[in-house]
Amino acid sequence: MTDAAPRLAMVAGEASGDLLAGLLLRGVRARWPGSRSMGIGGPRMAEQGFEAWWPHERLSVFGYVDALARLPELLRIRRHLAQRLLQDRPSAFIGVDAPDFNFGLETRLREAGIKTLHFVCPSIWAWRRERVHKLARAADHVLCLFPFEPALLHAHGIAATFVGHPLADAIPIDPPRSAARVALGLSDRAQVVALLPGSRHSEIAQIAPRIAAAAALMHGLRPHLDFVLPVSPGLRPLVEPLLARHAPSVPIRLLDGRSHEALAACDVTLIASGTATLEAALFKRPMVITYHLAWLNWQRMKRMSYQPWFGLPNILCREFVVPELIQEAATPEALARDTLAWLDDAPRVSALQRRFLDLHHQLRQDTARRATDAIAQVLGA
Repeated sequence: MTDAAPRLAMVAGEASGDLLAGLLLRGVRARWPGSRSMGIGGPRMAEQGFEAWWPHERLSVFGYVDALARLPELLRIRRHLAQRLLQDRPSAFIGVDAPDFNFGLETRLREAGIKTLHFVCPSIWAWRRERVHKLARAADHVLCLFPFEPALLHAHGIAATFVGHPLADAIPIDPPRSAARVALGLSDRAQVVALLPGSRHSEIAQIAPRIAAAAALMHGLRPHLDFVLPVSPGLRPLVEPLLARHAPSVPIRLLDGRSHEALAACDVTLIASGTATLEAALFKRPMVITYHLAWLNWQRMKRMSYQPWFGLPNILCREFVVPELIQEAATPEALARDTLAWLDDAPRVSALQRRFLDLHHQLRQDTARRATDAIAQVLGA
């Protein structure tokens, strides 16, 4: 079975899941050139030949309020997808993150005898620990991004493999700062601030105004700063009015995508918590992490949290190596102050870059090879 080209059904939610799944599919196609993949995904997956039956944006939700409003639609999509996969059975199903959607689907498919893998261990070490029981019912095997996760899952009887993080393979150890600046038309001598307010509609609504207002304050104090803001596909009509309202005189350069070039080129980034913060760490960039949710979403998340850190770089380093300004603390004044502080402290930046270099080496594990080895093991079992 492991020598035959598999048919892999996959579901990836949101831009971060699409990115991870696209990198995984690149390894799948290298190992099994005749493989096919289908399900729910985005443009990065499509680049690897993925057949999207629904676009990954259909699964994008922001917190509990948004999820409740979208619940009938999400349940309908999951039901139709399950019926299709049960009729035309794939070699295996791989759920990429999106646990609230994928766990129920994986459980149903697994009970019907279809092998299931879950790519990205849910952050049970951070919040909602009870999800481990759903994961145990849902997945034959879990592909873990972080080295401490397999032992945690093994303790609950869940087969798991540390495969490293595909972004650590994709992002160069030595970030191409000069080349990125040339590509973006930025001077090599400029001080550049990258603004990354998130990739979801509701993140733009909640976080972008605070980041824009912080940029206005920074521009007032240091008019020579250059600002770049990568915009995810389809979000420019949301971002432009917010910038006009909260940072009307600030020359913020909007980039269509190109977040990696922005991170490679910048001196510091003001960034929404999420996968992008890990990307910033792999680019060895100092950062200020921020986040803001609707009040009800924040109250629920706050009660379910088990550790003091919010952002991935701090979680992985087990200390506050970069500032986090979350919810009420995310004022424009605080965001501007902490971002500018990085530009004035070269020794602090150098120490952080050494820490991030060690993290990069730890996570760089040739994820495609490790993951396809684990997939082959499941297929051959």
